[in-house]
Amino acid sequence: MWKVRRPADGGFHVRDRETEPELIAPSPQDGGPERLGSVIGLFWIEQDRVCLGAPPGDEDPGVFLSPTRVSVGEGTGQQAWLWDDVTDLQILDVPVRSTAARWATRVVSVVAAALNAWGPDGPSMMTAVVYTQDRRVETPVFSAAATAYTQREVDLSLGLLSHFVRGSAAPSLLTQWWEENRPTEVLRSRDREAVLESWLTPLM
Repeated sequence: MWKVRRPADGGFHVRDRETEPELIAPSPQDGGPERLGSVIGLFWIEQDRVCLGAPPGDEDPGVFLSPTRVSVGEGTGQQAWLWDDVTDLQILDVPVRSTAARWATRVVSVVAAALNAWGPDGPSMMTAVVYTQDRRVETPVFSAAATAYTQREVDLSLGLLSHFVRGSAAPSLLTQWWEENRPTEVLRSRDREAVLESWLTPLM
């Protein structure tokens, strides 16, 4: 179960139509410590791991990115590939919102799921596809967007993924950012785009 830590007064602070709760993810181990994380584009970032889309629930395998490999699932059922063996990594069926609707919608990560604030059909399902020389593995992942991502977020995220595949960047770039910033608020879309651009610009 996802948790949302509310401010002491029991309500969310609201600024410019965006909620700002602290995001708390459960540990993969039952009874383990709570885990803090942040959504930036198509990535969920924690201190020691990065996953695509929203963090997986109890029955979802999840797709995780480490400095050395891509893995689907955790524990005994895990499938993993070294980055050197990955020829492509794609995210399909990403929900994208128009610029005109940007003021009216927001990405609130798993907060919406915790508050049952998704639409009637729940969060959008995306598909992560890992390609190697001889395999194509598809894995469903939930979108972390309550409505949709901006097109710029998607483009920048996919650009960063391509650098991971080529070996010109590593997911440790993301966990290092989290360690240095430790955000406790849901960032606005323009702020998330700025973070993604700060990672990509030196790679251009």
